[in-house]
Amino acid sequence: MSQTVPEKVWTIVVAGGSSQRFGSPKQYEALGASRVLDWSMSTARASSDGVVLVVPADDAATEHGVPGGATRSESVRNGLAAVPADATIVCVHDAARPFASSELYRAVIAAIVDGAQCAVPGIAVTDTIKVVNSAGSVVATPDRSSLRAIQTPQAFRASVLRAAHAHAHDNANGRNSTDDAALVEALGAAVIVVAGEADNRKITFPADLEWARARAGQR
Repeated sequence: MSQTVPEKVWTIVVAGGSSQRFGSPKQYEALGASRVLDWSMSTARASSDGVVLVVPADDAATEHGVPGGATRSESVRNGLAAVPADATIVCVHDAARPFASSELYRAVIAAIVDGAQCAVPGIAVTDTIKVVNSAGSVVATPDRSSLRAIQTPQAFRASVLRAAHAHAHDNANGRNSTDDAALVEALGAAVIVVAGEADNRKITFPADLEWARARAGQR
């Protein structure tokens, strides 16, 4: 009788950016009694067998994390190098999304257990989207019914994520990707979209932090 090998799930929480658009390191901003980073780490720990935190190099020692790189992709690769070799599923989550739920982790992980190589959360796009050229002229209006705004955590079969990042490292076009699923797509592997969450909002600008603090106060 064959036995199913148990999955080992690790999560990389990416908090290595300089937050240039925000104006200060948003991952350390207060959110209720904790920080943005702490909210993301708490859910990742509850949803995984282990967590690797990636932070700016100067903060790695104090935050007990892995030093980030010059780009997001490099930061993820640094985190991936710290994930144990026997991990079978790896999730990647942006620390700037503090309200991703344990249920969302379970959804993307379940998709991998069921055979997907990559699973990402996505929500329907409600605005009309225009594709513009470098001159600002509209060149296309995609059907928004087929569009999804993609979130994290994104889950991957570990071997596929490692292969995707190795391939990206050797190709200039993939060295600074903002989406790990896109690197998997570049390998020709399928990416499955599961239902995302409206509250899984990314803190990008100060107004987003104001919203997050109000949201945290409701809990």
